[in-house]
Amino acid sequence: MASTDAHDDATILTISVAAELAGMHPQTLRQYDRLGLVEPRRTAGRGRRYSLGDVALLRQVQRLSQDEGINLAGIKRIMDLERELADLERELARVRAENDRLRAAAEPGHRIFAADPTGDVVAVPRGTRVRRVETASGGALVLWRPPRR
Repeated sequence: MASTDAHDDATILTISVAAELAGMHPQTLRQYDRLGLVEPRRTAGRGRRYSLGDVALLRQVQRLSQDEGINLAGIKRIMDLERELADLERELARVRAENDRLRAAAEPGHRIFAADPTGDVVAVPRGTRVRRVETASGGALVLWRPPRR
């Protein structure tokens, strides 16, 4: 829901300016802060400072409430789930990158094997496509996977 642009995350707006940009009363922003819908940063004196991303989020809360008829508890749940989804997507990207790194490193013990034309088992370099060879007896292709530990 919130923008991820670094410029949008700069905390530069007072509550009155953010309320005006969002088309809301400042008291509404205070209520949303108390409910945890939009959590602005704070100054040393505890004053609220909003970013442009916060303003976009305020507009989204308003749209969900007024246009979609979702109550504030429902909006909070939606926003929590969206944050959780974003966290999971970042974690998935991290795991995929790690998986790619491990595959590229081709660590010892992670080998591909095939049977050569005589039936002997041989290691095959990663990325090599094994050609199927038919034998007089009809031949068979067998995939062996080591048991999981």
